[in-house]
Amino acid sequence: MKVYIVLAHPEPTSFNHALAHVARQTFETNRHEVRLDDLYAQEFSPIASRADFTALENADRFSLQAEQRAATKRRHGFVPEIEAAQANLEWCDLLIIQFPIWWFSAPAILKGWFDRVLAAGRFYGGGRWFETAPLFGRRALVSATTGAAADRWGSDKLFGDIDTILQAVQIGTLNFCGFEVLKPHLVLGPGELTDKQRVEVLGTWRKRLLGLKEEEPLPFRRAGNYANPAYRGK
Repeated sequence: MKVYIVLAHPEPTSFNHALAHVARQTFETNRHEVRLDDLYAQEFSPIASRADFTALENADRFSLQAEQRAATKRRHGFVPEIEAAQANLEWCDLLIIQFPIWWFSAPAILKGWFDRVLAAGRFYGGGRWFETAPLFGRRALVSATTGAAADRWGSDKLFGDIDTILQAVQIGTLNFCGFEVLKPHLVLGPGELTDKQRVEVLGTWRKRLLGLKEEEPLPFRRAGNYANPAYRGK
């Protein structure tokens, strides 16, 4: 299996880094191929701009999607850091996105990665989304941490249902681009865990990773099941 891990946390000693490196070690030990992008270590810019492209289709008025579609048609139309991430997405069988939930969302650096890397024309558009998207057939897994502990999360709790927060990433981004999404792996309030509990949590994560091939993905949002005039079915 080919595994691509995208890590979005600024602190190398964080629990997010620990989860990402356990994943990498577990897969490599079991002879899977792994590529890991540490966005903060790479100083990945979250800002989508004219600088994303090696040439511009329209230098007078910038349209991100139009330039992405044009760059997709050209050889080496995107700058190297974007091209490399796009190649990793096309290479992988499994994508793992590792991040902390900040302000009920993903960190800005990860949102910017979505904006810049998941380019129109290359990964969606022209009637290709969800089950007709170019990345359909691959799997994705969200692994995330929260600052608040488990007693804050739930439909009847202060912060509400965490699955609702994850819809933007799991449905609006990953499903939309064709990924079948596995159940998220959530560590709620790791800062409040003891050292022993952290070791146990990492052990549970390692065990789950070893059994991922046997897991069924979450229900897939199929565009063909909804009124969708632009839909191009297979």
